[in-house]
Amino acid sequence: MKFISPVFEVSNLTFRANEQSILEEISLTILPGDYCAIIGPNGGGKTTLIRLLLGLEKPTSGHIKLFGQPFKKFKRWSKIGYVPQRAAGLDQNFPATVLEVVKMGRIATQGFFAKATREDREAIEEAMTKMDVTDIQNKLVGELSGGQRQRVMIARALASKPEVLILDEPNTGVDVISQKRFYKLLKELNAQEKMTIIFITHDIGVIADDIGRLFTVNQTLLTCNNPKEAISCDDMSALYGIDAHLIHNHHHH
Repeated sequence: MKFISPVFEVSNLTFRANEQSILEEISLTILPGDYCAIIGPNGGGKTTLIRLLLGLEKPTSGHIKLFGQPFKKFKRWSKIGYVPQRAAGLDQNFPATVLEVVKMGRIATQGFFAKATREDREAIEEAMTKMDVTDIQNKLVGELSGGQRQRVMIARALASKPEVLILDEPNTGVDVISQKRFYKLLKELNAQEKMTIIFITHDIGVIADDIGRLFTVNQTLLTCNNPKEAISCDDMSALYGIDAHLIHNHHHH
């Protein structure tokens, strides 16, 4: 059996800012095809952890490897698709069409004025088809609903054909029907394309059935490889201020 490099390998990661400890001694491994949720209270360090994984912040101490390579050597950033926080709140007045926004995700890897090749165009089409935004491709993003904007931002991330998709609080400002559809899309990407998915949320209720691994971040890390068990655990709710009985609410409709 061939050894597969983890997508992310984090060891003893610590991050301090202004004398304050934000993350302490975090170690975690995310393997190709994992479907992970990172939960935890606001201010607990979830977004900081993602920013460290993406190289947007430098750790105070500790190490991160991406696809088996040390951070300094890693160059293949197009393998990682990132949908930042408040993506659904994409600036209303941004004068771009859906197609232009999705294209940015593709062309970003070659520089803005690069001419789109046939391969680029195919990747852009495919990303729009997956996210079901082809029929609105000529609309301005300002005219879209929150759920549509969310799908456009994911299509933008998918345009670079990443192997990993990282989403930060993707459901802020998105109605429940769009959320359900969104989780279904993520599940398909994970199951059919074997895409590694990591998303940060403080509302785990909706997805307990789909995710394979749960990381709870509140300065330190609690890892759980069987979310269904952890979620019923009162200690966890007490520890992390998460209301655990909300979590299976979607079984009762």
